Amino acid sequence: MAYLPSILFACVLIAGLGFFAKNVTRLRRNINLGKAVDVSDNKSQRFKNMAKIALGQTKMVVRPIAGALHIIVYIGFIIINIEVLEIIIDGLFGTHRVFAPLGVVYDFLIGSFEILALLVLIAVIVFWIRRNVIRLKRFMKPEMQGWPKQDGNLILYIEMVLMVLFLIMNGADYQLQQLDVAQYTQAGAFPVSHYLAPFFDGLSTSSLILIERSAWWLHIIGILCFLNYLYYSKHLHILLAFPNTFYGKLAPKGQFENLDAVTQEVKLMMDPDADPYAASTEEEAVPEKFGASDVTDLSWVQLLNAYTCTECGRCSSECPANQTGKLLSPRKVMMDTRDRLEEVGKNIEANNGTFVDDGKQLLGNYISHEELWACTSCNACVQACPVSIDPLSIIMNMRQYLVMEESAAPSDLNNMMGNIENNGAPWPFNQMDRLNWVTEN
Repeated sequence: MAYLPSILFACVLIAGLGFFAKNVTRLRRNINLGKAVDVSDNKSQRFKNMAKIALGQTKMVVRPIAGALHIIVYIGFIIINIEVLEIIIDGLFGTHRVFAPLGVVYDFLIGSFEILALLVLIAVIVFWIRRNVIRLKRFMKPEMQGWPKQDGNLILYIEMVLMVLFLIMNGADYQLQQLDVAQYTQAGAFPVSHYLAPFFDGLSTSSLILIERSAWWLHIIGILCFLNYLYYSKHLHILLAFPNTFYGKLAPKGQFENLDAVTQEVKLMMDPDADPYAASTEEEAVPEKFGASDVTDLSWVQLLNAYTCTECGRCSSECPANQTGKLLSPRKVMMDTRDRLEEVGKNIEANNGTFVDDGKQLLGNYISHEELWACTSCNACVQACPVSIDPLSIIMNMRQYLVMEESAAPSDLNNMMGNIENNGAPWPFNQMDRLNWVTEN
């Protein structure tokens, strides 16, 4: 019987980590559905970007209030999770506060954990108020209704509960230490939870132990549940922000990618010595499909972007098209890409590893033509994203598909391109007549 709690804890831990591993496997499979792309260049700059943006949170603090609150939560969860290591060791080996022999260092750590837990609790409450009381405009957009709104609030509730459980656990432990209960040896400093003492006055030792043990179990089970919930939540960026910033685009934001096949064709047209009727020796450079109409046409980095999206809405709030009432929302583009990718992944699972055509695609069923053509390609969304997501690249790939595969560009754009081809300018005037306005009275 003495080993029963340890055995039970080991079962809970194995189950939690097992489900997490399964979710990670599913995540990797879905991301790898994207096309291969070489992002092995300039690793020093990539590591620098990851350290500055993901670890240093430099783009978060552009908006000081949200940035400061996010840093508190971010640091709090990183530091407090050191305490989780102690819980795991105690749970597996039946010990209690196994790091207590560290003495003053342990006192400092527990005290720091408690202060950070309180700060995280305050920050999360402020986040909840911003979403549900102040109702910031960027959280009230159409794409944020339904599950995205519920998900955002659910995460906040989970974080509140985890911090409260941590403080209750420590508060009950502190009371038991004061009563010199066996196993609850004097260890740790409790600058926050000792204020909970009035709530425990008059309780029996057995009641205090029940409260402490219940909070301990609920805290670690809550952490394991939270870990597995990440896959289904916008908070997957907790895990993916680091690789996403590492693999982020290094080229200048105004630089667009050119297709090799198109580049070679233009060079051929501009070479006076080239034979336009000669057989091409670079057929392998011509892609099977120009642009993208579904998630499998995108690169794996773009699919990683979709899973990393925090749904914070900074991209859409900076988008000039969105600000002027156009249908485009860069955040929605990323959310739609992720939703379609999940749909494709479930299709593959249901059909023993093979995708069966479901008559849907990202373009049309999720993202409309109107959204794509509302984009001004200004890169404001890319600049605003705190984790280096690039919605514009997906928009441009789908535009490319519309133009080069379906000839479905807007009539105004088709007219302009026709005029450039025929007249050397966007206007419908012959080159010989271009200066006629000079002689007009």
